Amino acid sequence: MYKHFFKPLFDFLLALFALPFIILICIPVAIAIKIDDRGPVFYCGKRIGKNGKAFRMIKFRTMKVNAPDIRLNDGSTYNSDDDDRVTRVGKFLRKTSIDELPQIFNIFAFQMSFIGPRPDPLDWLEKYPEDARDFLKLRPGITGYNQAYFRNSADGIQKIENDNYYFKRISFWFDIKILFKTFVSVLKSENVNVDSERVEQSDLENVKGDEDDA
Repeated sequence: MYKHFFKPLFDFLLALFALPFIILICIPVAIAIKIDDRGPVFYCGKRIGKNGKAFRMIKFRTMKVNAPDIRLNDGSTYNSDDDDRVTRVGKFLRKTSIDELPQIFNIFAFQMSFIGPRPDPLDWLEKYPEDARDFLKLRPGITGYNQAYFRNSADGIQKIENDNYYFKRISFWFDIKILFKTFVSVLKSENVNVDSERVEQSDLENVKGDEDDA
């Protein structure tokens, strides 16, 4: 009952309540992005949505225009404090997760939820094991269990396991717990960057097309 009715209802009502406050934040952020490098304010990347259906996820642009999408061996996105693909404003937006705020409009379009599995790029769909796709029955989230507790410290396989863990245990109180953990993780800037050991073990690869994944 919660998963199919109350959760989407709470998403819509919370998004409606938060919209004026988010707009107040978004206006100066948009101006800062424009002043920084004159490029587009938003980045709209194709992502895997509910039931594997593709949708365009909206973010504030944090990377330089036409920056390459660099992946690790496990398919996850490379990022670090000294990543020269990221703009000056983008580094702040990523550290504070403000770059995710425009996804409230994906919630209004019933493409996303506040809490759920973080949506992956389209090429990940073929990497999901057939017996580990239950989480695709959910709308992806602005934040989620993996994002709140592990973020970029989890590799691709661990992320899939964490997303399925959330699917099996989804409840109102679990969502509340994840929401508060997200606030703590953002305030402490926990797991913002990929673990250095994973980077050292990877042959960094440019993936054509979809930049600004992190």
